[in-house]
Amino acid sequence: QVHLVESGGGSVQAGGSLRLSCAVSGVGVSSYCMGWFRQAPGKEREVVAAMRSDGSQSYADSVKGRFTISKDTGKNTLYLLMTSLKPEDTAMYFCAADYGPYCPAPWRVLFVAYWGQGTQVTVSS
Repeated sequence: QVHLVESGGGSVQAGGSLRLSCAVSGVGVSSYCMGWFRQAPGKEREVVAAMRSDGSQSYADSVKGRFTISKDTGKNTLYLLMTSLKPEDTAMYFCAADYGPYCPAPWRVLFVAYWGQGTQVTVSS
């Protein structure tokens, strides 16, 4: 059974930084497509960043240059470093995994096999 547990959310002022963590159990963090989605109130859940098993990354245009996805295979943990945060980044952030080493493109909610419970990020202006 695969479990994803996020941590690291919180409240920060615009321009600040946060690092989200996703502790992975039941599968190696390098075995599946792994990534981060977010959902703001009244909006659809959208992919923010994704990482294939070979480490290659992709990002939503809205976060390119500001967010970085990474992993620590020793800790079996996925990370999302968020810098230069904006109020529009406010959302619930979810760790996600899909079967297999490659990520769907585009990676939609329908193609997520496993979800974490989410961690709230609030950015104030």
